[in-house]
Amino acid sequence: MDRLAPMRLYTLSKRHFVLVFVVFFICFGITVFIGIAGPKIIDESTFSGSKLMMSNNTSKTGPFQLKSPPLSTYNQQLWLTCLIQLIQVDSMDFHKEFDMSVEIKGIMQDASVMHIHDNVYNRSRLLHCGAICEEIIVVHLGYLNYTQYQINVNFEKLQTRKYEIKEVHFTWKTYNPSFSQVEIWFRFVFVVFTFMVTCLFAHSLRKFSMRDWGIEQKWMSVLLPLLLLYNDPFFPLSFLMNSWFPGMLDDLFQAVFLCALLLFWLCVYHGFRVQGERKCLTFYMPKLFIVGLLWLSAVTLGIWQTVNELHDPTYQFKVDTGNFQGMKVFFLIVVSLYILYLIFLIVRACSELKNMPYIDLRLKFLTALTFVVLVISIAILYLRFGAKVLQDNFVSELSTNYQNSAEFLSFYGLLNFYLYTLAFVYSPSKNGLYNSQLKDNPAFSMLNDSDDEVIYGSDYEEMPLQNGRAIKASTKYEDETDSD
Repeated sequence: MDRLAPMRLYTLSKRHFVLVFVVFFICFGITVFIGIAGPKIIDESTFSGSKLMMSNNTSKTGPFQLKSPPLSTYNQQLWLTCLIQLIQVDSMDFHKEFDMSVEIKGIMQDASVMHIHDNVYNRSRLLHCGAICEEIIVVHLGYLNYTQYQINVNFEKLQTRKYEIKEVHFTWKTYNPSFSQVEIWFRFVFVVFTFMVTCLFAHSLRKFSMRDWGIEQKWMSVLLPLLLLYNDPFFPLSFLMNSWFPGMLDDLFQAVFLCALLLFWLCVYHGFRVQGERKCLTFYMPKLFIVGLLWLSAVTLGIWQTVNELHDPTYQFKVDTGNFQGMKVFFLIVVSLYILYLIFLIVRACSELKNMPYIDLRLKFLTALTFVVLVISIAILYLRFGAKVLQDNFVSELSTNYQNSAEFLSFYGLLNFYLYTLAFVYSPSKNGLYNSQLKDNPAFSMLNDSDDEVIYGSDYEEMPLQNGRAIKASTKYEDETDSD
């Protein structure tokens, strides 16, 4: 078995474990309360279509001429949505396909008007109405090049004989500048804290050979730098340059970190049972294949949306329904495969290692903390996506459906504090090097055959009597635990 560098986890008493979880929940609770007291994420401005008609026009379907509110880089993105109100004698559901033409112009600071694209965008949309009609996204701009936008919208084939249009309501949606400032500061704080934790963790392991690091310690040395990228130290660039690149970079960093975290869980739960050399082909390749498919799906989805919106701000995934539905089915299949594989590894590890001292402790702590994080994450995702979202545009709707700052800060804070907690318990204790040297000294080993030697391996582990010694040491450990 592996000879591991000592972990602080082994020196913690029950009170210390409780204190670790209490501090974790306190830090997470602080971020939630700050988020609750924080500003609203989305600013909305709603206008009636009847007041936006072009001159000498009485049609309820346009053309409409709309001017956005004044914008700055702190608004980040811009959406224009419409809500059609019908005069209905009943509340039966019905669908109506119609055509929409959109012309987009940018207004400079000197009030000059610039055509963003020479052509007029023509799209087909599906109106779904019940008691009320669903909101439709007209335009989504992923970054803002102008201080104001003028958009001309016209609907065709929308009138029906059975239902008459009463009013068309248009809504501008942008990020709240106050929230953008909160986001900048919190990302900066998390970047600083993550950098400090990464340096302290690396400093605590500097006296141990990398060959002696446990699998958790090796993975923490990878996850902490990736967490630094997840917090995105380049995020302020999106406010300094009008480009799609900073947003794409942020999406890429998030996908890389989250997939690395998924890979960490698979490798650690399997690595508990596979001590010694872990071959790349049999140990890592199946896990890399599954997680790599998840990463490829997430990145492809983001790039697909961004590239299409750059050429056509009216683009929506529903226009390319076949490919998008295929991507969703593929993603769900891979996620299901990952969950089943992870459950299998957890069950095998718990059944085979439940009576092994130290390794059993590592298994229980990681499982307990990860379970808490997953439960909170599921609750946050339910709060985030459970409400009605901006329909049809799958990627952009995910970015705008945070109802308040608490949902944003809680998710970022949860992952950061999860990694900080793991870094604390997996780092060596103050006397870790002394214990390690004592264990490796043959003179002291002959005088005192410690429990650590049984767990970490010894010079005699190839001898036939090794199993008997292991049983004896395990019994000694249990007696000492009972006496405490």
